[in-house]
Amino acid sequence: MAALIVIIISTIFVNNIVFSQFLGICPFLGVSGKLSTATGMGAAVVFVITLATLITFLIYEYVLVPFNMQFLQTICYILVIAALVQMLEIILKKTSPSLYQALGIFLPLITTNCAVLGVSIMVIQQSYNLAGALLFAFFTAIGFALALIIFAGCREHLEMVDVPENMRGMPIALITAGILSLAFMGFAGLV
Repeated sequence: MAALIVIIISTIFVNNIVFSQFLGICPFLGVSGKLSTATGMGAAVVFVITLATLITFLIYEYVLVPFNMQFLQTICYILVIAALVQMLEIILKKTSPSLYQALGIFLPLITTNCAVLGVSIMVIQQSYNLAGALLFAFFTAIGFALALIIFAGCREHLEMVDVPENMRGMPIALITAGILSLAFMGFAGLV
């Protein structure tokens, strides 16, 4: 139970994939303009990272390792993630048009999100078993979603504040992201 709590706190706060490992920065900066889009992207990322980690873990353990082809890990993972996102998009379009409308915009963005690939690789590097890999992936994705939602809230608030003209837009967003990163470093002593 203690190990589970350590994984949860560590992945969400201490080793946040955006603020301490700097993965997933493109969607973090690009989709965080509004809280509603950030929430949708966060939910989509949680789903895709967890599912992609499950599939890539199984491929690594039952295909790459037995045939001694671990050197194909990155290429294989990229292909699996791209195919997974495309299949999800097709399935959602056919089975649940409302969910497709909600997530459809974000699914192609997730294909190029380096956080998905990074989590799949980190699971193997840290030698997790399947249950640990899924927990790590799920809570890392929750940490990504949390960072995205907090940042979107800050950016929405910055739209209502009188910011000097030269600092409007991306400059103040980058400064805010840096301050949030420093704030998350304060969690480093928890685990």
